[in-house]
Amino acid sequence: MTVRTLPERYLTPADVAELLGVPVETVYQWRRKRTGPRGFRVGRHLRYDPNDVRAWVGSLMEGAA
Repeated sequence: MTVRTLPERYLTPADVAELLGVPVETVYQWRRKRTGPRGFRVGRHLRYDPNDVRAWVGSLMEGAA
């Protein structure tokens, strides 16, 4: 079993939007459509693991090649 350490900080939807240069509403639309990076809830707050965001962007790049 692989032990996975927690990242220094999970990303907010605003963080993801800023990193990718898209509006925050686009990040929420991706979540509703289940087409964006995998997110999870901490109480009522939505968070993203930076590794999952990186993997999702990588899959988009592979699909475009």
